[in-house]
Amino acid sequence: MSGWRKRLKRVGEAALIALAGLGASGPVSAALAAFPVDGGLGMQPAATPLAEQVHEFHNLLLYLIAGIVLFVLALLIWVVLRYNKRAHPTPKKFSHNLLVEVVWTAVPIAILVVIAVPSFKLLYKADVIPEADFTIKTVAQNWNWDYEYPDHGDFMFNSRLLPKEEAQAAGLPWLLAVNEHPVVPVGATVRLQVTAYDRLHAWTIPAFGVKIDAVPGRLNETWFQPMKEGIYYGQCSEICGPQHAYMPIMVEVVSQEAFDAWVARMQAEYAQADDAAPVAVARLERNR
Repeated sequence: MSGWRKRLKRVGEAALIALAGLGASGPVSAALAAFPVDGGLGMQPAATPLAEQVHEFHNLLLYLIAGIVLFVLALLIWVVLRYNKRAHPTPKKFSHNLLVEVVWTAVPIAILVVIAVPSFKLLYKADVIPEADFTIKTVAQNWNWDYEYPDHGDFMFNSRLLPKEEAQAAGLPWLLAVNEHPVVPVGATVRLQVTAYDRLHAWTIPAFGVKIDAVPGRLNETWFQPMKEGIYYGQCSEICGPQHAYMPIMVEVVSQEAFDAWVARMQAEYAQADDAAPVAVARLERNR
């Protein structure tokens, strides 16, 4: 089989996985799944308005860089052909050129302004959290994640890598699928609070345009607003130890009705009364 056919087959297999059925902690929707595929080009499809703006800014920079590279290449070719020793045996003698100096100063400044304006807008939008519909807390540890839903009964659960056999049986991508995963309703604005127990980690979902460090003793915040139902995958993006590659993130976006049903099930399974708090702590300790 030729190389391009093998690549096409791998992409097709990844697409079939993306349309797979049920997951481990909820009614996994197969409408869309975002994760890396062999031979893939470009970024994962944007699932949030913030990610869409990140992609637009990326494309703007790509066009600017391509234009600058082509312009400099054309200048080099022109200089080589026009001013080589054979075509121009007698060199010009001058110390400066006012027009050229103004142009090569003003044009880069204009390019930087074109880059800076959308960059500042994007940084501001990513940093300032809008009024959220609810909050999710996540605490990173070696090498999994604890999630808590304080606005939905304050239940919490541990999310860790799903074994290869279980992932394959569920039709989910190994090294990205987890035993329990957060679920959010489509269109909801979610505030995500992130910290860590032990060392630096980073919570990342490329399709959401979100990457934030989890730092022991510090509470960081970010937000996302998924606009498409589906399963979205990420991984810890900080080199956090020998099992860094086995610390995936999996978020499912569903309808409001499916989310309400999931919350009811998770409350019944994981929520603890105040006098039963040690039971919840003991469960988390066993999962670590």
